[in-house]
Amino acid sequence: MTEATTVIHSARLVSGADTVSDAWVRFEGDRIAARGLGESWRETPGLERGDDVEVTDAAGRWLAPGFIDIHCHGAGGGAFDAGDDAIARGLAVHRAHGTTRTVLSLVTAPVDALAERVATIARIASADPLVLGAHLEGPFLDHEFRGAHDPGLLRQADRAAVDRLLDAADGTLRQITIAPEHDGAADAIARFIDAGVAVAVGHTGADYETALRAFDAGASILTHAFNGMRGIHHRAPGPVVAAMHADHVTLEIVNDGVHVHPDVVRLAFSGAPGRVALVTDAMAAAGASDGDYILGALTVHVRDGVARLADTGSIAGSTLTQDRALRRAVLDSGIPLHAAIEALTVTPAAAIGRASDLGRLEPGYAADAVLLDDDLAVTAVWGAGTRLA
Repeated sequence: MTEATTVIHSARLVSGADTVSDAWVRFEGDRIAARGLGESWRETPGLERGDDVEVTDAAGRWLAPGFIDIHCHGAGGGAFDAGDDAIARGLAVHRAHGTTRTVLSLVTAPVDALAERVATIARIASADPLVLGAHLEGPFLDHEFRGAHDPGLLRQADRAAVDRLLDAADGTLRQITIAPEHDGAADAIARFIDAGVAVAVGHTGADYETALRAFDAGASILTHAFNGMRGIHHRAPGPVVAAMHADHVTLEIVNDGVHVHPDVVRLAFSGAPGRVALVTDAMAAAGASDGDYILGALTVHVRDGVARLADTGSIAGSTLTQDRALRRAVLDSGIPLHAAIEALTVTPAAAIGRASDLGRLEPGYAADAVLLDDDLAVTAVWGAGTRLA
């Protein structure tokens, strides 16, 4: 059986630092086979014979790599904690908005429940290459900075819990968020790193020095920077500045206009150039209506698209999609388009160890792409060579 061929031509292509006019790419199966300029796409093998080749005229629209979300909890009324059907609903919403690869995030729960959930994600990831694995946002978090995590289920990390989660994930745990200041955290960080998991500092009361020690020990992501942690003070710079200082660390930003002010978003891009990943941290209400939802075991009120815990009013994830995060970065924060797209593609791919095959429109990379109009609205999406939306 021959692999499907797709050609997208006459595009303004944005990939990495490149911005190229009148460009084309060709997919063969789930990989990018070639890229070029002008009318040379017409030399596509089989095109003259009338073979089945899908051709899309981009008509001068922007063509970017597929977006990669390394921190997302759900959408479309479905939470990724809730099993296959809810996961499918949530992914469908995000894929229509340009997200072609997703790390499925889980909120704090008992270890046995988390083990079952990461095993479910491992099974789904084995069948769907667009699912990159799991992110455990808890339970090894700080009580004061817990945000929308059940305080009764937070716990210190111990060897038995860490091994239980790693075993259940069977190599598909991509990221775990940990408060590094607590007993057991240092050993857990080392254990997860040895297992190939990207360790993120987050939901933490750590000061600058403690966060920097965690980064020096190999932690490589800051979970939703500025949220769930101490802020920047001129004499106590905190985890955000520690992450900016440690040049291997990726800073997640939830760019929904609620979590982080647009000028602070610009500050993050300036303070950590090439190391900002725009994530959604989206919960079940993304792509759905306002109302009351459950996040983990906690009730969330969603009003005017803003999710807050019913009892404390704390922000409880977002209703963001990555195309909106892109538009906010460019239009509200003044981030150059190529840098904003890098924050949705190259940077998150690198953060989870997939820089060699995801996040660029280059031969050999995954055939993931998003077509955007002049207003940066999504008009078409391809994932692994297949038209998704």
